[in-house]
Amino acid sequence: MQIDEHTRLRFASAKDAPLVVEFVHLLAEYEHMADQAQATVEDFRKYVFEEKKAEVIIVEYDGQPAGFALFFHNFSTFLGRPGIYIEDLFVKPEFRGKGLGKLLLAFIARLATERNCGRLEWSCLDWNEPSIAFYKSHGARPMSEWTAYRVTGHELAELAAEAEGRGPPPEPAGNFSKR
Repeated sequence: MQIDEHTRLRFASAKDAPLVVEFVHLLAEYEHMADQAQATVEDFRKYVFEEKKAEVIIVEYDGQPAGFALFFHNFSTFLGRPGIYIEDLFVKPEFRGKGLGKLLLAFIARLATERNCGRLEWSCLDWNEPSIAFYKSHGARPMSEWTAYRVTGHELAELAAEAEGRGPPPEPAGNFSKR
């Protein structure tokens, strides 16, 4: 979708997997987490573009890839409606100040309303003051009463082992088996 003479938004496709990985690595550097960025082009091809576990929007400025957002649907049991969770939103430093981050955020908000979602959520590192100020300026409120939890690696395998020998997991209902 052409926004103006300089700016274009588009959904990424499988051919963009290398670009998405490049953006993820740039974001990881910015967040001081480069050592944790392990995703490969093949991971993105498989999980994002083949299995459709997430969606990616690319913003281009004067024909150059300038930023991206990766998001996926979740579900609010309290609202009884789907939502969208933004996993990553990143604009390259040389393209900041042109409204591209706002454009990505607003476009995903539009998708959320078109898809009848009850909310749009994301996380932001607590030291990232420029992003916090940006999000607040667009009506976002921090959810300081919540603490995020994560289980990965060895701990995830140990927790999964707790279910070993208790039969196969139940089959998912409806058409969500691939999500």
